[in-house]
Order: sequence, then C-alpha cells, then structure tokens
Amino acid sequence: QVQLVESGGGLVQSGSSLRLSCATSGFTFSDYYIRWDRQSPGHAPEWVATIYSTGANKYYADSVKGRFSVSRDNAKGIAYLEMTALRSEDTAVYYCSWGGGPERGRGTQVTVSS
Repeated sequence: QVQLVESGGGLVQSGSSLRLSCATSGFTFSDYYIRWDRQSPGHAPEWVATIYSTGANKYYADSVKGRFSVSRDNAKGIAYLEMTALRSEDTAVYYCSWGGGPERGRGTQVTVSS
C-alpha cells in the first residue's frame, strides 16, 4: 500500500524558513520522482517542484525558484522541500505525490504572516 505523509508545516512570519518532509512507504522510492504541489483556498492547485529519482534533476515553478529547494534521501524514502524567504503568497496546503500512481499525502498547512 502506497503511503505519503507530509509534515513540517506551520505558522511563520514573512521571511522565515521551513522544511517540509514527505515520508513514503509501499513502493521503491528510488525508482520514482517526487512532486510537490500546493493549494490555497479559492485557488487551483499549483505545481511547486519535482525531484527525479537520483536527485540530480530538479525543477521548480518560477514563483519559488531561488527560494525553495527540493531534495531526497533514497535510503530513508523521504523527500524534503526547503523553503526560505517565505512570503504571504506561499500560504497553502503543501502536498507530495509520486511518479508511479495517483496517490498523494493529506498535505501540511503552511501559513506565512506578513
């Protein structure tokens, strides 16, 4: 059974940093990309970043490029989203998903106060 569990969200001030984690199980983690998306109330889901299986290839949305960094630990089956210089517009629920199926986690709330 594939499972993805996000954690690390919280309430922070503008300019702060947070690191989100995506703990996975039920599949061979090192074989698949991990994708981060976010959604805020009243808005469509927004792709944030993708990291491919070896971690060598990473892609970011323009809105987070230079501020967010995605990484992964294939030995532990965990992916990370390091977020710096947070802005109020980064407020959203952040989700991780994998490249082998439709499953995603329940999300973790990030709230950035200005």
